[in-house]
Amino acid sequence: MQSSNVKGLLALVGTTVLWASSFSAIKIVMSTLDAYTYTWLRSLIAALSLLPYIVYSYFKGRMSVEAVKGGLFVGVAYALGLWLQGWGTKYTTASNSAFITGLNVVFVHLYVSLVEHRYSLNLLLSLVFSVAGLYLLSSPQVAVSIGDALVLVGAVAWAAQILLLSKYSKHDPVVITFFEMVPALSFIAPSIFYSKNTHVSLAILLLVVYLALVCGNGAFVLQAFGQRFVAPEIASLIFLLEPVFASLFSYIALNETLTLLQVLGAGLIIAGMITAEISGLKEKVN
Repeated sequence: MQSSNVKGLLALVGTTVLWASSFSAIKIVMSTLDAYTYTWLRSLIAALSLLPYIVYSYFKGRMSVEAVKGGLFVGVAYALGLWLQGWGTKYTTASNSAFITGLNVVFVHLYVSLVEHRYSLNLLLSLVFSVAGLYLLSSPQVAVSIGDALVLVGAVAWAAQILLLSKYSKHDPVVITFFEMVPALSFIAPSIFYSKNTHVSLAILLLVVYLALVCGNGAFVLQAFGQRFVAPEIASLIFLLEPVFASLFSYIALNETLTLLQVLGAGLIIAGMITAEISGLKEKVN
């Protein structure tokens, strides 16, 4: 495996680790904030923190039009995914949200197969292993709710985010991440008209800051860099490690134990990654 592919793989695993801590935080935040406010507030904090770098890049002539355009396109998918995931998580369990969000891998693989006409038996087996493992690990409730439906539509948006980012990932990842946050600021308008609770406690604000800076900026910069070297269908499989790390964090921090089925699920996800032939990661830049 080439060193650039190893860097890409490690960057995407890093993205997954950062995302793994987000679901519980989102659940707490959404108990106080509405989906509109959550979406624009998180994105505003993320964008403001990157603004000095953007100003510096602009005056140094390092900001390309393609990076800006790509960031905005990716940002539309991100904003929809973030909004629908937050809204849906309010009406379903964190485990259901984690499982359904992870189904974005199915939509990515469908796109690669049906639109790009490149697929293999190994990838299909990897997909089956990974989704089965995701189900066992997250243990979602069988009953379907409106929250589940919202998160599922959000999963389609997350799949689009992965595919679009793969197209524009050769550009500056920080610039892409900044402009990825911009479309979500449009949710300020409906927030003004529909939000009933305008008070944000310090505890909730700190959680939103964490989600913005760590699960947002940090994770997306790593994702943009990593997808330079990793094909989107394989990247989406790597992202299914998210509940594996989430369970590990719960074990370490909260002393929560894993059932035998959850351990089996984690094993299936890892088996899915192996089956995807990580040695075949696609080199996308020179």
